[in-house]
Amino acid sequence: LQSTLTKHHPHERAISSERLPPCNSINSSVGTNRLFTRVTMKLSIALLSLTAGASAFTAPLQTSSPSTTSLQSTLEKPKQVQLTRFDRIKAKYKGPQITISPEVEAEVGFSYSAFDDAVAATDYSFNRNDVVKGTVVQYDKGGCIVDIGAKASAFLPLQEAALIQDGVSIESLIEIDEERNFEIISEEDENGQLMVSIRRIQYREAWDQVVAKQETDEAFDAECVSVNRGGAIFLVNGLRAFLPGSHLTGRLPDEDLIGQTLPLKFLEVNQEENKLVVSNRRAVVEAQMADLSRGDVIDGLVKALKPYGAFVEVGGMSGLLHISQISMDRIVDLEKVLQPGQKIKCMIIDHDKVNGRIALSTKTLEPEPGDMIRDPDRVYDMADETARIYLEKQEAERKKREESAQNIVLGLGDALDDLGSSDKSSDNLDSLLS
Repeated sequence: LQSTLTKHHPHERAISSERLPPCNSINSSVGTNRLFTRVTMKLSIALLSLTAGASAFTAPLQTSSPSTTSLQSTLEKPKQVQLTRFDRIKAKYKGPQITISPEVEAEVGFSYSAFDDAVAATDYSFNRNDVVKGTVVQYDKGGCIVDIGAKASAFLPLQEAALIQDGVSIESLIEIDEERNFEIISEEDENGQLMVSIRRIQYREAWDQVVAKQETDEAFDAECVSVNRGGAIFLVNGLRAFLPGSHLTGRLPDEDLIGQTLPLKFLEVNQEENKLVVSNRRAVVEAQMADLSRGDVIDGLVKALKPYGAFVEVGGMSGLLHISQISMDRIVDLEKVLQPGQKIKCMIIDHDKVNGRIALSTKTLEPEPGDMIRDPDRVYDMADETARIYLEKQEAERKKREESAQNIVLGLGDALDDLGSSDKSSDNLDSLLS
């Protein structure tokens, strides 16, 4: 005991020796008993401390095993198949069950199990962007139900029912039992239902028509649906086209333009960027230019004066009346001859149908040189007669020039013939001499 005490608790030796009573037989026996009791208690406490420490180290190892087992069981647990809405309703159905006898199945020649096998064996290859035939079977909230031959009927939303929609209902866009093409625009949902569209088919067809019109460069009519600061928006085959304000003839793009139909021509067509730009001025100018020719006398309105001449509006087109074409006499001050807003008569002396440009003249309508400066009203009153005389004179001069050119050509032909005959005679003389 003393050796054990000294080994594990060396300080106890000093303490016990100080506290022991004098060495006599009785007191020595009592002190020894007290010392034994104290050492026994401390050894018990030490053993309890060692046991608690060991349990602290071994506890985590014992608790980790159940969690690992739980994780492994979770990973090994098979994934449950998600039921469709029909399967969930079928599982909860508590109503009467109809049993078909084998005799009835034999009489009909078909059974429910055979039907299930046929459905399972059928390959329904419906993919997104496919165009399929379908029949409208009924109207539904926000659209209609379409039978396309799949396991479940497809759904056509109202916003996909037509390219042009203006607050209309699904009933006014499509009829029951109507058969037509539909484009699949979604994958199957949990019930096996697809979503289809008519608008996307019409969108592609509209672009094909627009591209064809641009290639032929033909004019077309379109209705204005809105205006903005830069111009107006027109519907062309259901597509929104922009008309710049500078290409609107004779007016400004205001609210009064909405609902009106104007002739248009394309300026830009870009399907990749979904961009359409149209022009009303180009359509009007080319239509009027087709009816105009050189020498026509037309009415015009002076719109603006420039140092080099005046711009005159002729039937919605802008023509240039150059200062050199106003009068035979020299004009010093243009504002004394013409004023903006003044109505005049002028002759077309040249035109560019591609770019819509017109060159005008009033000096060809003057009865006497300088009449546009001295008496412009006389010029306008006699414009048709003066123009006739002027054109006859121009025609006579043209014929005279053609005759002169023809005489020159004939003279050159005779000279070439004479030259050819002289060469031939010289060849004969050489042959004789040889």
